[in-house]
Amino acid sequence: MEHNSTFPIKQNELDMLRDEATSYIKSIQWEQSQRAKNKDKDAKDESILLYLSRAKGNGSTDITSVSKTVLELKKRLLPESIAIPIYLNQTLYAVQEGITLGIWVKDSYYDASGLSSLSENKSALDSSGKREYESKMQTATAFMLFSTAYKILHDLQAIASDDLSVMKNKFAGIPEVSLMSPLKGISCALFYYDKYLSHPEMIKSDKDVIDFTVVYFESLISEIQMRKNSLEYTETITDRTYKLENSDFVVSGWNNVFQGAAKSVEFNKIQFEQIVGNRDAKHFARRLTERMLSYDFTAKKNPFQELGGFMPVFMGYGIPGTGKSMLIAAIATRLKEHCDHLEIPFLFHPMPDTLISTFQGGSAEKMVEWMKPLQDPSKLIFAPIDDAENNLQERTAQGVSAGVKEVIGVFLRYTEGAYAVNYGNSSIGLFTNLPEMLDKAVISRVQGRFKIDGARTEHDFLDQDHLWWRKLDTTMPDFVNMQGPENYSYLQDQGLAKHMGEILNVSDKPTEERVLEAYDKVEAHFNTNQHLFYANLYKEIQKIFPFFSSRDVRNIQSAVSLRLTDFDLEEDWFENPEIYFNKDYDTKFNMLQELMRANMKGLDFSEIRRQEVIRYLDNVATIADTDFKRKVDARVNQLNIDLEARTQFGKDN
Repeated sequence: MEHNSTFPIKQNELDMLRDEATSYIKSIQWEQSQRAKNKDKDAKDESILLYLSRAKGNGSTDITSVSKTVLELKKRLLPESIAIPIYLNQTLYAVQEGITLGIWVKDSYYDASGLSSLSENKSALDSSGKREYESKMQTATAFMLFSTAYKILHDLQAIASDDLSVMKNKFAGIPEVSLMSPLKGISCALFYYDKYLSHPEMIKSDKDVIDFTVVYFESLISEIQMRKNSLEYTETITDRTYKLENSDFVVSGWNNVFQGAAKSVEFNKIQFEQIVGNRDAKHFARRLTERMLSYDFTAKKNPFQELGGFMPVFMGYGIPGTGKSMLIAAIATRLKEHCDHLEIPFLFHPMPDTLISTFQGGSAEKMVEWMKPLQDPSKLIFAPIDDAENNLQERTAQGVSAGVKEVIGVFLRYTEGAYAVNYGNSSIGLFTNLPEMLDKAVISRVQGRFKIDGARTEHDFLDQDHLWWRKLDTTMPDFVNMQGPENYSYLQDQGLAKHMGEILNVSDKPTEERVLEAYDKVEAHFNTNQHLFYANLYKEIQKIFPFFSSRDVRNIQSAVSLRLTDFDLEEDWFENPEIYFNKDYDTKFNMLQELMRANMKGLDFSEIRRQEVIRYLDNVATIADTDFKRKVDARVNQLNIDLEARTQFGKDN
C-alpha cells in the first residue's frame, strides 16, 4: 500500500489532549517483568542495566515522575539558576508534545479501525472478537508510541549534538517495550526513560538531556519497527498520512525519514575549475544547478519542467578515475553556494552504501526510506547514486541478489508511475563506470546523460599536472624548475562552455556500424528533415535492439528539449535574486520563454533533432555492446596469459 489520503492534525484538537499527556509526565506506574529484571545477566553495561533492573517497580509503592526527575537534574546540574534551564525545558516540552500527538494518533486509529466500537461492546465479544480487540489494541499502542517518539525526534533532532556516539555507547537499550494497551505502552516507555535520566552516569550536562532523549526515542522507534511486521489491522495506518497543522511534521505510516537522516550529508567543497576535462559533464552539471534553482516554492513547480528542460533522473558515465566523485562534490558545492545566497534550504542526499539488506524485504524498506525525502517540496534536493551499478544492476544477470531486485522495484515505482511526484525540486544522478551493467528499465528512466571522460587534450593533461605541482610552487618558489607552455595560460580550457554546440564533436553520421547501416538504409528513402525519416529509423533500430521502446523515443525528445533550453541564465539574476529568482512562477516562466526564443534564433530544429538522435542511438549501441565486448576482452586476456605462461614454462625447462 502507498500513502494516498492526507488528514490534518488540528492544533485545537491537540489542546484538548494536553492535560492527559502532562499527567503521564507527572506520574506513571509500571511493574517490571521478570525478564526485564533478569536482563542484567548478559548486559554490555553492567552498572546501568543492573540499576535499571533494581529500580523498584512494584506498582503500589513506586510512582515514576519524569517531571520530578528533571527538577532533580536541574538541582544537580545547575544549582545556581532559578528558572528551569533551556535544554531541560525544551526536552520536557518536546516529550509532552510528543505524547499529546501520540494520543491523538491513537484516538484516530481507534475510530478508523473500528477499535472504538469493539471497546464499547467489550463484554459482549465472542472469542474471535476478543482476539481482534487485543490485536487492534497492540497495533494502536505501537502506532501511538511510534508517533510520540517520531514527534519528539522531529522537535529535538535539530538542537541535539551532531555526534551522539558517546551517548549511544552509554545507552544499553530499552529492557522491555509493552504493547498491551496504550496506558501500559506509555507507562513502560516513560518508566525506563526516567530510570536512565536518574542514573548519575548518564547525564553529565544539561545538553546531555536532549542528546539522551534523542537516542532513547530513536531506539524506541527501532524497537517498534522490528515488531511492526507481526502487527495486524495496520491498513488504516499505512494508507494515510497525518499532517500537523501549521508545521512540516508528517506521520506517514511507519516511515521514518530521520533514519539515514534527511539531514544534509557533509561533502568536500570543489569548484568546477578544479576538475580537468569533462566539458560535457561540467556543462550538464551547471545547467542542472540553474534549473533546480528556478524551482518555485510557492507554486511547488519548476518553469523548466514546462519548457521541457528539467531532468529528475540523469546519468554520468565514464571509465574509472575520470572524476565522478569530484563531479558529485562540485554539483553539490555549486548548489549549496547558490542556495545559501538565495536563502533556499538545500539537501545533499547521497544514497548510502549500506542499502542492500540481507533480510527479505529489508532493502525495499531502506530504499523507500531513502527515496521518501525526495518528495519533500520544501527544499532543493540533489541525490547522487555513486557506483550505481552496485545497487541497480541488471536484474536478469546471474547471481543478482533479491535485495538488488527490491531496490530497483522501488526506484522504478518512485521515478515514474502512480507514486512518482516530481515538483521539479529534486534530481537523482546515477554515476557509474559500467553503464552497461545497469538494469535496462533503470537506464530507460534516465532523461539526461553525459560522459565523464576526464582529461582528453594536451591542455587537459597540462592542467592536471599544474594542479598538482602548483602546490609545491606556492610553498617553495623556483623549486619546480620547468618551463611552461608559451601560448596557454593554465586552466583556461577548464572553464564552462557557453552551450552544448561548443562541446559536441557532432559526427555527421552514426559511428556505430549497425546504427549507421540502419541510418543509411532509411536515408535512401527519406530526407532527415522529414518526420517519416525518424519513424522508420526507430522501426529499424528496434529490429536490431529489441529493448528499444517508446520510452527511448521520449528520452530523445527530452534530449532535444534540453538543447532548446540550453541557455545561460543572466549573470545579474544571481547577483540580485529579486530580478528573477524571487519573482512569482508566471513571471519566471515568461522570462525564461523570452530567453529561450532569443536562444533559438541561431538554432535549426531539424538539425538539433538529427544530432540528438545520432548521439542517443550511438549511446544505446555502445552500452549494449560493451557488456559483450568486456566478456570477450576478459577471455582473450586470459588466453594470452595462458599462452605466455606456456612459453615461459617451455623456456625455463
